[in-house]
Amino acid sequence: MPETAIPNPVPPHPAATLILLRDGPQGGPDSLELLVMERHAGLRFAPGATVFPGGRMEAADHDPHWHGHWPDGDPPADLAHRVAALRECAEECGLLPSRDPLPPPALADLRRALAAGEGFAATLARLGVAPALGRMAPLARWVSPEMLPRRFDTLFFLAPAPEEQRPHCDGGEAVGALWSTPRRLLAEEAAGRRRLVFATRMTLLRLAGCADVTAAMACAATGAGLPPPILPQLVETAAGPVFRIPAGCGFLPLETAAEHVRLG
Repeated sequence: MPETAIPNPVPPHPAATLILLRDGPQGGPDSLELLVMERHAGLRFAPGATVFPGGRMEAADHDPHWHGHWPDGDPPADLAHRVAALRECAEECGLLPSRDPLPPPALADLRRALAAGEGFAATLARLGVAPALGRMAPLARWVSPEMLPRRFDTLFFLAPAPEEQRPHCDGGEAVGALWSTPRRLLAEEAAGRRRLVFATRMTLLRLAGCADVTAAMACAATGAGLPPPILPQLVETAAGPVFRIPAGCGFLPLETAAEHVRLG
């Protein structure tokens, strides 16, 4: 069946997202928990949605000085995306994976400084904090469908959650944060109690079969460079319109009825 042609699609903005992982206190085969946040209901994009911390990349994320924070050898091609994902998580949820444990006073100082507009790099330098860029692993690269007026080309990262840190939402974009299992979040969406955009829902489906942090980190993409983009295409089928993703991308199902897809 033919794909729906979109004339002159809007170019997507580069973005990055961080999926923090922890083994939940209950243990067992379904103990993996992820940090998610609730977006403000008044936002233009994905109002009221449950998402992972993340957002647009900024020019400062590409600053060459970040190369010095890479633990060993040449930094990866996605270094700027890693910086952006950590920065967004710190700004929105007040959490920062760092090479060394971050004492509560330093974490509180970091939150205040970012809320006041102090640059991410300047704040880390002042506090003597080294971000844990090497503990992150890319999971996938999702690109917004071409029919949307606002589009993002987003690299999703996995990382173990920093111990002894508790989320603290910025009250702007994020109005709440919680730890939950992928299965629980999907069940809440099915019951109408939670709003999930397509890429978030597909990510939860991918990680729902992971028993713990180790299993989830094993889902990371391999190879040099950025992962291949996953661009959902609107396709007309005999059963009705569906959004189709490429075979072999690591996510299932490959087709989702358009009526069940939230794009923003």
